[in-house]
Amino acid sequence: MANVYIAGCSRGIGLDLVRRHAERGDTVFAMNRNIGTQGDLRALAERHRNVSTYELDAADLDGIADAAAATGGGPVDLLYIVAGVTGPLNDELNTPIDWDGWDCAIDIMVKGPLAIFKAFLPRMHEGTKVVPFSSQLAASTWPAGGMYAYVACKSALNGVMRGVAKDVKDRGIIVALLHPGWVQTDMGGEQADITVEESASGIVALADGLSMNDSGEFFAWNGEKHAW
Repeated sequence: MANVYIAGCSRGIGLDLVRRHAERGDTVFAMNRNIGTQGDLRALAERHRNVSTYELDAADLDGIADAAAATGGGPVDLLYIVAGVTGPLNDELNTPIDWDGWDCAIDIMVKGPLAIFKAFLPRMHEGTKVVPFSSQLAASTWPAGGMYAYVACKSALNGVMRGVAKDVKDRGIIVALLHPGWVQTDMGGEQADITVEESASGIVALADGLSMNDSGEFFAWNGEKHAW
């Protein structure tokens, strides 16, 4: 069984990933901001002895290394970097730009994932799989406008993690970016295409099948390669 680390798992896809990996016997390190307030995650950890919870705030760039160290010194077989926010949603062409909101989004979705990766890197090994959550909105094929901060952050994340994948290739570490689908979560809304369960099931299957040939690629939740 694998040691699975999940950053951002209090609800939605992250929470279901905790459940799925726990039920198949993996040792799950569930990391999230303000663990004490996350009732569903606490309940899941109480039901499964192979799930432990830790506080890790992707926006707390100075605290990420300490938060990662708190999970112990065991090997990292699989790391999901799920944490994300929508960022400012107002029409910024016709209203003042919320630069504070932009800064928060950049910390959580660009700087945070890189800091998390770096914090766990000493415990990665040949065959370790890292799956940062991106979005179809980051692709040049996305047909709509708006959501500038979110699009900018996920596009930047793609660029950063493609570079990371190249830099750790000689160590046998696999880094594959993920579009989890348009999912019926608090962020995606009830009108979204797929359920949390469909997304999480596909993501686990994708992670299981990743090889070095996939490192640096961009995938959809169903295992298909996504256009950049």
